[in-house]
Amino acid sequence: MRRREFIALFGGVAVAWSHTARAQKPGRVRLVGVLFGGADDLEGQARVALLRQGFSQLGWIEGGNIHVDYRWVGGDAARAKADAAELVSQKPDVIIANTTLSLAAVRNETSTIPIVFVNVGDPIAQGIVSSLAHPGGNITGFTSFEFGISAKWLELIKEIAPKLGRVAFIFNPEAAPFAEKFVSSIERAAPSFGVDLIVSPTRDAAEIDRALATVSGELKGGLIVEPDAFTSANRALIISLAARYRLPAIYPYRFYAADGGLLSYGNDINETWRRAPSYVDKILGGASPGDLPIQQPTKFELIINLKTAKALGLTIPPQLLDRADELIE
Repeated sequence: MRRREFIALFGGVAVAWSHTARAQKPGRVRLVGVLFGGADDLEGQARVALLRQGFSQLGWIEGGNIHVDYRWVGGDAARAKADAAELVSQKPDVIIANTTLSLAAVRNETSTIPIVFVNVGDPIAQGIVSSLAHPGGNITGFTSFEFGISAKWLELIKEIAPKLGRVAFIFNPEAAPFAEKFVSSIERAAPSFGVDLIVSPTRDAAEIDRALATVSGELKGGLIVEPDAFTSANRALIISLAARYRLPAIYPYRFYAADGGLLSYGNDINETWRRAPSYVDKILGGASPGDLPIQQPTKFELIINLKTAKALGLTIPPQLLDRADELIE
């Protein structure tokens, strides 16, 4: 999210608070825990602003009838486990868990406190629920990707860099236990694009550097960044290394392209965070999470950073420019 948009959003939240303060829901103060998979950075605070706006529009005012405990784990599995345990010990009315890393940590701590997950990929394939329409138990939420989207990432990066001969797929094994499902999709598609896939698990900055260095040089390498909490928290490093090694790279979310990444394709995260408070509101009103259908994304967006493309010496095909939802210059 651009800084101007972020400031404007906070301004909108302030206005919403002033209009809804008199319409607070009566009763005791409710406690909501939020476990973000990423970092407490500008993007993280933008998510907080969207939640606050959504809550206030529904009559839930922080500092009034609701208290929200926000925590960021920065892609760290150990930190996620510790923060999840602390949140559950407070016996909140609802917990919002962002990313699979956070959801897994919270699930390990409670089977009774209602959980609303946000931006978790294909919960059926991951074994989180058996049905989107009737999730059952104490979990519901909002999905992000189906795993087959990774073939689309390969198609797009090959389209923007036709000479691509091999591509590294980077992910963090702890934050993304589902990564093999993305890998399988890419492996099935790779031969038709004439690309060799290098599967590159990364756990720290040094391993990220080695993964990108492996595909740099004369063999026309590229990069696909998997959507997990670790890669999101380390996006500045990944983007800078992709620039240093002159690697065309595709990322899962808009904020990567906004921060200097070449290309992104994925669901609109802001849309998901705007919708999440509605499920918290329903649960606080007495609904069972297991009766609330899991919601899928309604909007996907293709973003191209033209400045980065120019720096890499890439000419964007006209048909790709036409399909883009946003061009960053």
